[in-house]
Amino acid sequence: MQTATILRFAAIVEVGTGLALMTDPALVVALLLGVDLSGDLMPLGRVAGVALLALGLACWPGGQPTGSDSPAFRGMLAYNSLLAFYLAYLGTAGHQGGLLLWPAVVLHAVVAFLLVWTARTARRMP
Repeated sequence: MQTATILRFAAIVEVGTGLALMTDPALVVALLLGVDLSGDLMPLGRVAGVALLALGLACWPGGQPTGSDSPAFRGMLAYNSLLAFYLAYLGTAGHQGGLLLWPAVVLHAVVAFLLVWTARTARRMP
């Protein structure tokens, strides 16, 4: 599996999540964290959606390099690693969680693992 394929998958997930947050932030937050997002916090949910959409588009593999030294790789690895840890923290110590919390933890941890794995594999190849 190539790094570009994993980046493409991660970008698609983040673009989709960003669009969902922009469209209905209350539903996404309820499914992810099991809390009600309403009133003054709705715009913040949409801002997060815009940010995820931008991250997905910025990390979409295209004409730019996709190896472990690329900004897209570093950005997506940092995002997925940190988010997996933070969501796991919220689910354990924070005692929060919706229907999609643990699947999101697993998804982000697997993407981070695959990014590291493909980068290490690529370095070993002649």
